[in-house]
Amino acid sequence: MAPPGGSGLIRFQPAALQARPPPLQLPQSFISSIKILKLLFIVPPAAVLYNRGTSGPNDLRTGPHCKGVTTHLMDLTVSVNHRQLLDVLLNVGLIRPVFIWGAPGIGKSAIVQEFADSLGLECVSLLGSQLAPEDIIGVPQIRDGFSQFCPPRTIARSQPYVLFLDELNACTSEVQKAFYSLIHERRIGEYHLPEGSIVVGAGNRAQDNAITRPMSSALINRMFHVELTASPRLWLEWAVQHNIHPYIYDYISSRPDHLWSKPPKSEEPFSTPRSWHMLSDAIHSYGPHVREDSLRILAAGSLSPQHATQFLAYIRQVRSQYALDKILSGEQPWPDKPEERDVLYFLAQSLRARLVKELPPERSKLSGDSRALVLQAKDRITELADLSLEIARMAVTPEDGKELPDWFVVELFRDLPRLADKRNG
Repeated sequence: MAPPGGSGLIRFQPAALQARPPPLQLPQSFISSIKILKLLFIVPPAAVLYNRGTSGPNDLRTGPHCKGVTTHLMDLTVSVNHRQLLDVLLNVGLIRPVFIWGAPGIGKSAIVQEFADSLGLECVSLLGSQLAPEDIIGVPQIRDGFSQFCPPRTIARSQPYVLFLDELNACTSEVQKAFYSLIHERRIGEYHLPEGSIVVGAGNRAQDNAITRPMSSALINRMFHVELTASPRLWLEWAVQHNIHPYIYDYISSRPDHLWSKPPKSEEPFSTPRSWHMLSDAIHSYGPHVREDSLRILAAGSLSPQHATQFLAYIRQVRSQYALDKILSGEQPWPDKPEERDVLYFLAQSLRARLVKELPPERSKLSGDSRALVLQAKDRITELADLSLEIARMAVTPEDGKELPDWFVVELFRDLPRLADKRNG
């Protein structure tokens, strides 16, 4: 026997199906709006946390790299760019030893060399991580029945010079002790640095995943400390004078945020002013007609994986004649071929970078050019969502702690139905 109500359910089902109304036909513009909203504003929390730089279990301060080890971080409240550091060296370095903190490859050694050249002095570099105490204080000799330390030839000079103690915080405590009198009194034993000599130290920060050792408070207190950061604008000015390849110059001009990337916690290349310079030299060496497969090898060997991919996409964009300005103005469409997806991704990232750079935090401070950019960007993001919802979402989500202004996101949300309507006729 069938359960109570079972036969009724069977008899009723076909009738219900027959009576069901036809599916609701929604306007294409409405569907486009929903798709865009869904993927633009529903962002996985993990991605948001990552892009905003929130510390996680693998953060250098607390992660497995520091297990059982006390990590000492140097955090200065004020950082300087290339030009400001030169000013500090010219005004402070002449009277007090200066210690330059900064990430690997950011340009510390190059600036010290530039500083020495500006004074007409020779720059003598000592790599702290490769020194032993006797490399600084010298070796003892017996003279007239007394022991006397003879300083090494690299330090003992008759003319004033700039002594650059690189990777000072990577050397052992014994080597650091040997530097005390050299840094504080500018002498080694009975040898005094020539009048007018300058002592400059430099080192990486512990948070850069570099080889560092704690410096004693006595040594730290003997120096003036300054932290160097990369300035894309000043680097581009420098690039003009140092034959940096046009590919590199144009790429950093469009993506200044890619000049430097945080050192990874694994053994892989990462982007710095030094690595971009290295890539430029490599491209020059290959000649003007370097092939794309060669560029892929060069970029992967110099830059962070993400930046290498974006750089190659930029090259393809250049060679395929796509231009963000033309896309924004409507002269060109977004690239829509499957083989051009990486170019599409690069252009979308470039759009986000431009919006972050040019749009003010408050709408009331918009200039005329910025207002035009806002209107164009809204239209292009709507078109982009029709091609790739994933890439459209990426174009408006935070990256490396850099976010679009809140007012722009609100306006984009508000205008999406109208923009989708316009796009669909």
